[in-house]
Amino acid sequence: MINWDRIAELTSELGEDDFGEVIALFCDEVDEALNDLAADPVTQAREKLHFIKGSALNIGFDAVSSLCAGEEARLAADPLGDLRITPIRDAFHEARLELLG
Repeated sequence: MINWDRIAELTSELGEDDFGEVIALFCDEVDEALNDLAADPVTQAREKLHFIKGSALNIGFDAVSSLCAGEEARLAADPLGDLRITPIRDAFHEARLELLG
């Protein structure tokens, strides 16, 4: 779920305090993007999924990134399909709890 090597790398590069700030900003931005997707999945799906996927991968939330990539591919193949946001939201909340817990 979490790439702990990436977490260690970021913590080493940024320091504990700055890493904490980066994580707080990341969590706020992903929460906002997930809320935007829930409110308007049709017009924002590609942009928001891509944002979450890249941000999650950069932070080390590999499972979240993978779920977003899968959903991007599924929607590309079936543009009229419903957005499956719940697994992404659940994985994000679980990873956040695991990291901050």
